[in-house]
Amino acid sequence: MIASFELAPGVVLGGDSLPLIAGPCVVESEELAIESAQLLKALAQRVALPLIYKSSYDKANRSSIHSARGPGLERGLEVLANVKRETGLPILTDVHEPSQCDAAAEVCDVLQIPAFLCRQTDLIVAAAATGLPLNIKKGQFMAPDDMLRVVEKAASVGNQRVTVTERGSCFGYHNLVVDMRAIAMMRADGIPVIFDITHSLQLPSADGDQTGGMRQFAEPLARAAVAAGADGVYLEVHPDPDQALSDRTTQLPPERAERLLESLLRVRRALALNPSVSA
Repeated sequence: MIASFELAPGVVLGGDSLPLIAGPCVVESEELAIESAQLLKALAQRVALPLIYKSSYDKANRSSIHSARGPGLERGLEVLANVKRETGLPILTDVHEPSQCDAAAEVCDVLQIPAFLCRQTDLIVAAAATGLPLNIKKGQFMAPDDMLRVVEKAASVGNQRVTVTERGSCFGYHNLVVDMRAIAMMRADGIPVIFDITHSLQLPSADGDQTGGMRQFAEPLARAAVAAGADGVYLEVHPDPDQALSDRTTQLPPERAERLLESLLRVRRALALNPSVSA
């Protein structure tokens, strides 16, 4: 049984709703960040989903030294604070080092541990010690039951508001595969699970000096994850994905994202009407 808790103001995880974490991969400019947040706020209101806006001030785990990383901690948090002030949306962002956690916590409502850093004990403990809820990305190299020990690291400093995001596992070179059993396995351990639609589509380092991806499979993967019991979804949305500075092959435009989310709600409602299907 998954215990319900407030992941961010007005966003309850583990209840009847399907929380959405969405936004551009990286902070590209203040104008684009605010535009994206306003589009997503309107979209979430239309489909009646609780929304947390996400974007990263720095993408430290890049394929190449030439890959875009974002504006950095100080300017990035300034932009995210302005997004929050303009839209009223709760904010999520990544932290990469223990020294970043307190500054990020002053602006954000949820801190995220990137997948490649999910075994970094000092980082998890520092993020958890801020008292904010944590979203921990499951590493591409981690088995589902490994994540229970990761969550215990956050709990060691008294933070019980932790969710894990499934984003696929390494499968040979330049490929990821999502094992839908992992959602049920982690939920059986009492861990709320968010499904990362965007990063499950990636082909890591397969597009020259950047990560590639297969955007065409967003819908079937997302529907399968919700049918498997995911407690929320994570989706990178960009007004013009092909021009995005990061994850251009896997982000979705707002119109397609809205249609996808509507279909996920239909899956969720179908399961509520037929609970034996997901038993």
